[in-house]
Amino acid sequence: MGVANDTRSPLKARPLRNPGQSLEEQLRDTISDLVFGPVLFAVCVASIAAAEWWRYYHPAPVAPVLYSVVAIGAVAYADYRVVRVLPQIRALKLGRDGEKAIGQFLESLREKGFRVFHDVVGDRFNVDHVLIGPAGIFTIETKTHSKPLRGRAKIEYDGERILLNGCAPDRDPVVQAKAQASWLCELLSNSTGRKFDIRPVIVYPGWFIERNGVAAGPVHVLNPRRLPEFLEREPARLSREDVHLASFHLSRFIRTS
Repeated sequence: MGVANDTRSPLKARPLRNPGQSLEEQLRDTISDLVFGPVLFAVCVASIAAAEWWRYYHPAPVAPVLYSVVAIGAVAYADYRVVRVLPQIRALKLGRDGEKAIGQFLESLREKGFRVFHDVVGDRFNVDHVLIGPAGIFTIETKTHSKPLRGRAKIEYDGERILLNGCAPDRDPVVQAKAQASWLCELLSNSTGRKFDIRPVIVYPGWFIERNGVAAGPVHVLNPRRLPEFLEREPARLSREDVHLASFHLSRFIRTS
């Protein structure tokens, strides 16, 4: 039932733990061990009792072959579902760890005057991170992809299209990042009456970024380690009052949505 995995995580270290994570894990384990297990056991026993009462009122000869066929079918179906969902679970865990690691990395930018927001939820989508500071407002989309076990992990960006080791992603991250920035621009415009310039950034943890001679495009594509350097080179675009205004309205949206 195992699934071959010839890739590796791009993260060199696990993300730090979040506030309350131990209680969250304890709560999850408590529900799983003390609630789900007993409930599943009770359902199984109740099903057996119901089957016995049915046989008591409707006598019938035993049918082990029939039940064996049903059991084999159920086990095969469960095995099929587990095998199919394992890659999805692996991808979700990798994406979760990547967002946590980048989020914790971005927290250090608060010392440089940035306000940092995580997991800003829109209509059927989310923005992984938002930075608001003197250099402007940035949406940060984290793309955590497994790296090959051997060879170089390279992202090519020509200002319009991204290739991962020569292959185009299933979903165009440039289009996604521009849509997120446009949504945030409209959100803040409707809330503040001001039109802020929102610049989208995509970060690929653990991957080498090759720009093919293009300095920048509509979307900035970076290794997260280059992000502080990138921000330091940016000229000041927002006053302290602008940073406070945009942060206040985005914070209010997050708390009330």
